[in-house]
Amino acid sequence: MTVTDALLAPVLAADARRPLITFYDDATGERLEFSGETLANWVAKTANLLRDECDVEPGTRVSVALPAHWQKAVALLGAWWCGARLVDADAAVALVDAEHLDVPADLVVGFSLDAFGRPLADLPADAVDYASEVRMHGDHFTPEPVPGTDPALGDVTVDELVELSRRRAAELGYGSDTRLLSTADWPVTADGGLVDGLLAVLAAGGSLVQVRHADLSALDRRAGAEKVSGRL
Repeated sequence: MTVTDALLAPVLAADARRPLITFYDDATGERLEFSGETLANWVAKTANLLRDECDVEPGTRVSVALPAHWQKAVALLGAWWCGARLVDADAAVALVDAEHLDVPADLVVGFSLDAFGRPLADLPADAVDYASEVRMHGDHFTPEPVPGTDPALGDVTVDELVELSRRRAAELGYGSDTRLLSTADWPVTADGGLVDGLLAVLAAGGSLVQVRHADLSALDRRAGAEKVSGRL
Protein backbone atom coordinates (compact mmCIF):
# COMPACT_ATOMS: atom_id res chain seq x y z
CA MET A 1 0.00 0.00 0.00
CA THR A 2 1.20 3.53 -0.75
CA VAL A 3 1.12 6.56 1.57
CA THR A 4 -1.62 8.01 -0.65
CA ASP A 5 -3.81 4.91 -0.42
CA ALA A 6 -3.41 4.75 3.35
CA LEU A 7 -4.24 8.42 4.05
CA LEU A 8 -6.59 9.47 1.26
CA ALA A 9 -8.76 6.37 0.76
CA PRO A 10 -10.42 6.55 4.24
CA VAL A 11 -11.27 10.22 3.66
CA LEU A 12 -12.97 9.38 0.37
CA ALA A 13 -14.83 6.46 1.90
CA ALA A 14 -16.18 8.61 4.75
CA ASP A 15 -17.44 11.59 2.71
CA ALA A 16 -15.77 12.33 -0.61
CA ARG A 17 -17.69 15.57 -1.18
CA ARG A 18 -16.78 17.28 2.07
CA PRO A 19 -14.19 20.11 1.82
CA LEU A 20 -10.72 18.68 2.39
CA ILE A 21 -8.30 21.50 1.48
CA THR A 22 -9.16 25.18 1.28
CA PHE A 23 -6.25 27.17 -0.14
CA TYR A 24 -5.66 30.91 0.18
CA ASP A 25 -2.88 33.05 -1.27
CA ASP A 26 -3.12 36.49 0.30
CA ALA A 27 -0.62 37.92 -2.20
CA THR A 28 -2.91 37.13 -5.16
CA GLY A 29 -6.34 37.01 -3.50
CA GLU A 30 -6.86 33.35 -4.47
CA ARG A 31 -9.29 31.12 -2.61
CA LEU A 32 -9.70 27.58 -3.93
CA GLU A 33 -11.58 24.77 -2.22
CA PHE A 34 -11.17 21.08 -2.92
CA SER A 35 -13.42 18.28 -1.77
CA GLY A 36 -11.83 14.90 -1.18
CA GLU A 37 -13.22 13.77 -4.53
CA THR A 38 -11.84 16.75 -6.45
CA LEU A 39 -8.45 16.52 -4.77
CA ALA A 40 -8.29 12.79 -5.53
CA ASN A 41 -8.97 13.54 -9.22
CA TRP A 42 -6.04 15.97 -9.30
CA VAL A 43 -3.84 13.46 -7.47
CA ALA A 44 -4.77 10.77 -10.01
CA LYS A 45 -4.03 13.09 -12.94
CA THR A 46 -0.69 13.95 -11.38
CA ALA A 47 0.19 10.31 -10.73
CA ASN A 48 -0.70 9.38 -14.31
CA LEU A 49 1.46 12.23 -15.61
CA LEU A 50 4.39 11.16 -13.46
CA ARG A 51 4.10 7.51 -14.44
CA ASP A 52 3.27 7.87 -18.13
CA GLU A 53 5.41 10.87 -19.10
CA CYS A 54 8.12 10.95 -16.45
CA ASP A 55 8.65 7.20 -15.89
CA VAL A 56 8.12 7.46 -12.13
CA GLU A 57 7.66 4.00 -10.67
CA PRO A 58 8.15 2.36 -7.26
CA GLY A 59 11.52 3.43 -5.90
CA THR A 60 12.09 6.36 -8.29
CA ARG A 61 13.83 9.25 -6.52
CA VAL A 62 11.70 12.39 -6.74
CA SER A 63 12.39 15.82 -5.25
CA VAL A 64 9.72 18.46 -4.65
CA ALA A 65 10.74 22.13 -4.46
CA LEU A 66 7.34 23.82 -4.15
CA PRO A 67 5.81 26.10 -1.49
CA ALA A 68 2.96 25.05 0.78
CA HIS A 69 0.28 25.10 -1.93
CA TRP A 70 -2.56 22.86 -3.08
CA GLN A 71 -0.41 21.86 -6.07
CA LYS A 72 2.31 20.68 -3.70
CA ALA A 73 -0.29 18.50 -1.99
CA VAL A 74 -1.22 16.80 -5.26
CA ALA A 75 2.44 16.58 -6.29
CA LEU A 76 3.37 14.78 -3.06
CA LEU A 77 0.35 12.48 -3.05
CA GLY A 78 0.74 11.79 -6.78
CA ALA A 79 4.40 10.88 -6.39
CA TRP A 80 3.68 8.65 -3.40
CA TRP A 81 0.84 6.97 -5.32
CA CYS A 82 3.43 5.99 -7.92
CA GLY A 83 5.57 4.54 -5.12
CA ALA A 84 8.22 7.26 -5.43
CA ARG A 85 10.84 7.91 -2.78
CA LEU A 86 10.96 11.63 -1.94
CA VAL A 87 14.49 12.95 -1.57
CA ASP A 88 16.24 16.32 -1.38
CA ALA A 89 19.18 15.44 -3.66
CA ASP A 90 20.18 13.12 -6.51
CA ALA A 91 16.61 12.99 -7.86
CA ALA A 92 15.66 11.40 -11.14
CA VAL A 93 12.62 13.71 -11.38
CA ALA A 94 12.31 17.15 -9.80
CA LEU A 95 8.96 18.88 -9.30
CA VAL A 96 9.74 22.59 -9.03
CA ASP A 97 8.41 26.13 -9.23
CA ALA A 98 9.93 28.96 -11.27
CA GLU A 99 12.60 29.65 -8.64
CA HIS A 100 14.04 26.12 -8.78
CA LEU A 101 14.22 25.32 -12.49
CA ASP A 102 17.99 24.86 -12.28
CA VAL A 103 17.79 22.02 -9.76
CA PRO A 104 19.94 19.05 -10.88
CA ALA A 105 17.77 16.14 -12.01
CA ASP A 106 17.35 13.88 -15.01
CA LEU A 107 13.94 15.47 -15.69
CA VAL A 108 12.35 18.67 -14.41
CA VAL A 109 8.58 19.20 -14.13
CA GLY A 110 7.78 22.90 -13.81
CA PHE A 111 4.76 24.14 -11.82
CA SER A 112 3.54 27.67 -12.55
CA LEU A 113 1.20 27.56 -9.50
CA ASP A 114 -1.13 29.75 -11.54
CA ALA A 115 -4.77 29.71 -10.41
CA PHE A 116 -5.97 29.77 -14.03
CA GLY A 117 -3.68 26.97 -15.21
CA ARG A 118 -1.39 29.15 -17.30
CA PRO A 119 1.91 27.48 -18.26
CA LEU A 120 5.23 28.36 -16.71
CA ALA A 121 7.14 31.05 -18.57
CA ASP A 122 10.77 30.47 -19.62
CA LEU A 123 10.54 26.73 -19.11
CA PRO A 124 13.63 24.91 -20.44
CA ALA A 125 12.98 23.06 -23.69
CA ASP A 126 13.64 19.63 -22.15
CA ALA A 127 11.37 20.19 -19.13
CA VAL A 128 7.71 19.19 -18.70
CA ASP A 129 5.13 21.91 -18.01
CA TYR A 130 2.75 20.60 -15.36
CA ALA A 131 -0.14 22.95 -16.10
CA SER A 132 -0.12 22.18 -19.83
CA GLU A 133 0.16 18.42 -19.47
CA VAL A 134 -1.72 17.34 -16.36
CA ARG A 135 -5.25 18.03 -17.63
CA MET A 136 -4.81 15.50 -20.44
CA HIS A 137 -4.42 12.64 -17.96
CA GLY A 138 -7.10 10.46 -16.46
CA ASP A 139 -9.02 10.98 -13.22
CA HIS A 140 -8.36 7.43 -12.04
CA PHE A 141 -5.07 5.76 -11.17
CA THR A 142 -4.21 2.17 -10.36
CA PRO A 143 -0.93 2.00 -8.43
CA GLU A 144 1.56 -0.80 -8.54
CA PRO A 145 2.00 -2.72 -5.26
CA VAL A 146 4.43 -0.95 -2.93
CA PRO A 147 5.79 -2.78 0.14
CA GLY A 148 5.32 -0.91 3.38
CA THR A 149 9.02 -1.33 4.07
CA ASP A 150 10.02 0.69 0.98
CA PRO A 151 11.22 4.24 1.71
CA ALA A 152 8.63 6.94 1.04
CA LEU A 153 10.45 10.00 2.41
CA GLY A 154 14.22 9.84 2.63
CA ASP A 155 14.88 6.74 4.72
CA VAL A 156 11.40 6.74 6.30
CA THR A 157 9.34 3.81 5.04
CA VAL A 158 5.75 3.89 3.85
CA ASP A 159 4.53 2.21 7.05
CA GLU A 160 6.59 4.53 9.26
CA LEU A 161 5.32 7.68 7.55
CA VAL A 162 1.70 6.55 7.75
CA GLU A 163 2.10 5.62 11.42
CA LEU A 164 3.85 8.93 12.15
CA SER A 165 0.98 10.85 10.53
CA ARG A 166 -1.60 8.96 12.57
CA ARG A 167 0.38 9.34 15.78
CA ARG A 168 0.81 13.08 15.29
CA ALA A 169 -2.93 13.42 14.58
CA ALA A 170 -3.65 11.75 17.91
CA GLU A 171 -1.03 13.79 19.80
CA LEU A 172 -2.37 17.04 18.37
CA GLY A 173 -5.97 16.10 19.11
CA TYR A 174 -7.11 16.05 15.48
CA GLY A 175 -10.31 14.25 14.56
CA SER A 176 -12.82 14.09 11.74
CA ASP A 177 -14.27 17.41 12.93
CA THR A 178 -10.90 19.19 12.84
CA ARG A 179 -10.63 22.18 10.52
CA LEU A 180 -7.05 23.39 10.84
CA LEU A 181 -5.89 26.84 9.75
CA SER A 182 -2.21 26.67 8.83
CA THR A 183 0.36 29.19 7.65
CA ALA A 184 3.22 26.71 8.11
CA ASP A 185 5.56 25.69 5.34
CA TRP A 186 5.74 22.06 4.19
CA PRO A 187 9.40 21.01 4.19
CA VAL A 188 9.74 17.57 2.66
CA THR A 189 10.89 16.03 5.92
CA ALA A 190 9.31 13.76 8.50
CA ASP A 191 8.47 16.64 10.82
CA GLY A 192 7.12 20.19 10.77
CA GLY A 193 4.18 21.52 8.79
CA LEU A 194 4.05 18.74 6.22
CA VAL A 195 3.36 16.08 8.83
CA ASP A 196 1.58 18.16 11.48
CA GLY A 197 -0.52 19.96 8.91
CA LEU A 198 -1.28 18.13 5.68
CA LEU A 199 -0.55 14.49 6.57
CA ALA A 200 -1.90 14.46 10.13
CA VAL A 201 -5.11 16.19 9.01
CA LEU A 202 -5.56 13.58 6.27
CA ALA A 203 -4.86 10.81 8.76
CA ALA A 204 -7.53 12.19 11.09
CA GLY A 205 -10.10 12.68 8.34
CA GLY A 206 -10.26 16.42 9.07
CA SER A 207 -9.84 19.39 6.74
CA LEU A 208 -7.13 21.97 6.17
CA VAL A 209 -7.25 25.70 5.48
CA GLN A 210 -3.76 26.48 4.12
CA VAL A 211 -2.74 30.12 3.75
CA ARG A 212 0.24 31.25 1.68
CA HIS A 213 1.70 34.77 2.00
CA ALA A 214 -0.55 35.19 5.01
CA ASP A 215 -1.94 38.62 5.86
CA LEU A 216 -1.61 38.29 9.62
CA SER A 217 -4.15 41.03 10.23
CA ALA A 218 -6.81 38.97 8.43
CA LEU A 219 -6.23 35.62 10.13
CA ASP A 220 -8.70 36.06 12.99
CA ARG A 221 -11.43 37.09 10.57
CA ARG A 222 -10.60 34.20 8.27
CA ALA A 223 -10.58 31.73 11.14
CA GLY A 224 -14.11 32.79 11.99
CA ALA A 225 -15.34 32.71 8.41
CA GLU A 226 -13.86 29.25 7.83
CA LYS A 227 -15.06 27.93 11.20
CA VAL A 228 -11.63 26.58 12.06
CA SER A 229 -11.03 24.56 15.20
CA GLY A 230 -7.28 25.08 15.52
CA ARG A 231 -4.20 26.77 14.05
CA LEU A 232 -0.70 25.76 13.06
